[in-house]
Amino acid sequence: MRSTARSIPVAALTLLLSAALLSPACADSSAPEPGEGASGSAPDSGDASTTDAPGEDGSVSQDANDSSQDGSDAGKDASSEIEPPIDAPVDAPADAPQEAEEQDAQPQDGAAEASAGNTCLDDPPPGSPTPAPWPVYAGTCPTLAAAPANNTLQSSGASREFMVVLPAGMTSSEKLPVVFVWHWLGGSASDAFGELQLQAAVDLHRFIAVVPDNKGDLVLKWPFSILDSQGRVDEEFQFFDDMLGCVAATYPNVLRHCVSSLGVSAGALFTDQLAAARANRLASFVSVSGGVGTTARPWGKPAHRLPGFVLWGGANDDYQGLYDFNKGSLDLEAALVGQGNFFVECIHNCGHAVPPFEAPPGGTKFDVFWQFVFDHPFWLGTGESPFKTGLPPIYPTWCGPGKGGAVPRPDGSPC
Repeated sequence: MRSTARSIPVAALTLLLSAALLSPACADSSAPEPGEGASGSAPDSGDASTTDAPGEDGSVSQDANDSSQDGSDAGKDASSEIEPPIDAPVDAPADAPQEAEEQDAQPQDGAAEASAGNTCLDDPPPGSPTPAPWPVYAGTCPTLAAAPANNTLQSSGASREFMVVLPAGMTSSEKLPVVFVWHWLGGSASDAFGELQLQAAVDLHRFIAVVPDNKGDLVLKWPFSILDSQGRVDEEFQFFDDMLGCVAATYPNVLRHCVSSLGVSAGALFTDQLAAARANRLASFVSVSGGVGTTARPWGKPAHRLPGFVLWGGANDDYQGLYDFNKGSLDLEAALVGQGNFFVECIHNCGHAVPPFEAPPGGTKFDVFWQFVFDHPFWLGTGESPFKTGLPPIYPTWCGPGKGGAVPRPDGSPC
């Protein structure tokens, strides 16, 4: 996808960033602040240099800084708003008929009730693609404390904080997926922990959530903008590697083929950059009111065609005129289609606000995200998904497989 960044005067971008400085903090805990500083930037993909090409055997090679060890050796060497992700295959079906009702979580025709053999808890098929070995932290990993406590490590010469959300009663032999969660502009790791009901989610669904806090040096919190230097972007990618390396070293049974990244608003704009740059490690990604292009960097050149979840609030999803999340999400979809990626599309038509999901019986409000992650392990081929012919019954009718697969909620529906 070609970036339109060159047509935007630097002075205009500076004004956008200045306006973001004045954005209010999130006040309504039931609706994460719309202040997701959306002035993302579209780099002319230097991302290709940070990803690894697949090997001849179909596996993805590790980064230059990575050890050749697998996760079992990592420990020895390593001393509020919500929007959707992206990814869909070019031939994604238009989708089975769906009712255009508000949140009818009725099974769509052909819906995948279960995806036997294709979940993160299944064994990878023989000869299937494998992710890069765990990154190895250059220093001594801190003793990780469970959320709501914060953890601190040194990354690229700076002290960085993050939360690790562990499931209750976790055993040393339990095999667990890992999901990174990047917060919105006016939020924090602690806000994301609460708003996304992460403790309840990891207890119920048995995974580890890693929730980074921003460094505090950027107006828009995360480096996704065309104004951010490639060096600063690479620093954040390294922070991801360092957190992942320490989590793998501390909990050796986490699943290397089931690491995912989810971001909300500004966090989604960064997740969309991370997904392409670390596609050799990520099995999937979820973009909740994110996107690429315009003042955000363009989609990169992923080494692995990972499936995505692209969700946004319709034509009115923008934040104080700073970023058009509708266009950014559509541009993201176009890039995914061009590369043959599978993605789920969700359009809730509530603008830049919390998606109006309803918790399924016995579940949590955002179970649609977690199920997507668990049903899309790394080894799925380009464009493959158990959701291609329809989504599981917990998904609302305003979600569907592939570009144009969703039936947007009617305008004026209660949000």
